[in-house]
Amino acid sequence: MSDTTAAHHGASSLFQQPKAVYAVAFACVISFMGIGLVDPILPALKTQLDATESQVTLLFTSYLVVTAVAMLVTNWVSSRLGAKRTLLTGLLIIVVFAALAGSTDTISGIVAFRAGWGLGNALFIATSLAAIVSSARGGFAGAIILYEAALGLGIAAGPLVGSVLGNISWRGPFFGVAALMAIALVATAFLLPATPKPDHPTALSAPLRALTHRGLLTMSITALLYNWGFFTMLGYAPFPMALSITALGWVFFCWGILVAFFSVIGAPWLQSRFGTAASLYGSLALFAVDLAVMAISPTNQTLMVGAVIAAGIFIGINNTLMTQAVMIVSPVERPVASAAYGFVRFIGGGLAPFAAGKLVEHLNVHVPFALAAGTVVVAIAVLASGHRLLAQADAGLDEDGHAVDDADVVTGEVADEFGGASGAVDEVLNARH
Repeated sequence: MSDTTAAHHGASSLFQQPKAVYAVAFACVISFMGIGLVDPILPALKTQLDATESQVTLLFTSYLVVTAVAMLVTNWVSSRLGAKRTLLTGLLIIVVFAALAGSTDTISGIVAFRAGWGLGNALFIATSLAAIVSSARGGFAGAIILYEAALGLGIAAGPLVGSVLGNISWRGPFFGVAALMAIALVATAFLLPATPKPDHPTALSAPLRALTHRGLLTMSITALLYNWGFFTMLGYAPFPMALSITALGWVFFCWGILVAFFSVIGAPWLQSRFGTAASLYGSLALFAVDLAVMAISPTNQTLMVGAVIAAGIFIGINNTLMTQAVMIVSPVERPVASAAYGFVRFIGGGLAPFAAGKLVEHLNVHVPFALAAGTVVVAIAVLASGHRLLAQADAGLDEDGHAVDDADVVTGEVADEFGGASGAVDEVLNARH
């Protein structure tokens, strides 16, 4: 099939899908909104709830740490319940806890309910792509196009929706997610047919045992360090910028557009032209420079706005290429590799925003961004220690030098918020055979 024919087929498959696929894709959009939804209201929460910056950043910490731990059990759950029931469970949890977050009057209450939201999102994201793949027309390619569209729309729209609803009340984004996810829950329950269970259940200890493999551990530690920089920017940058809710919404909207574009289009182009290793080294190095620029003058609005928006380029590239590489080099089932990788990766992302708030309270506003730049530099060093692994990933080989089945399929997958796309797809593909 020529590139032109494939592109035409992919484009047409986007608009010729069963209603069940659109129901799940809609829920994906709302879920991906969650990554930037609360950014515009962070300063407002600090002011209106009389909270410290480190308390407000716990909205990210509770969400991501719970997500990280939940990654260890999502495959165990979905391999027993099946994708649809796991999906619906995640959606229900999100609806309940997002609504509770909007109804509380304290920052500690929001933090606690945001943690519940993280559990629901982990269950949902771990199985949403699997549900789309199992029902989509056009096979794998059509499903990925839909997922990419949902990813881009959700990441870009999240900050704008958050700013619009946040201008009404800080409770608006939480109630908005609850209402939209409730619609998605009902539609998915009625429209999505039952999905097959995997051939065998996943052991609860499998993700932790998988981390004994050097390739997976190396990539996971790299991702932890990189995510420290990523979520320092995402979770703390709104405070020193001192912008209005609307202005913050537009800044992170532009950031989200770049994340989506470079995840879906930029990263594959760089990979094909320069290879995974060179693309990742360059992108991580430029991201470290970007964070160092933020550290120079965090209260300079013009500088910070430009640096935050530019960060979307490097985050989009890194998320996609690192996820693809880890799925190929790991000599374990991809759902297990995905869970292990997500666990380690989001521990760093969860702790970084809270640490940033505390560093500012005890030192100054420059320190968190300087530390973030330093962790990304260390991430490059850790990644370089496994340079051979990246070369093997480009050759379609795992860390033991064995050819990986469907390595080209992994390369075609976009990195989602949790890096679980590869595992989710494998569960469905394996169940079909």
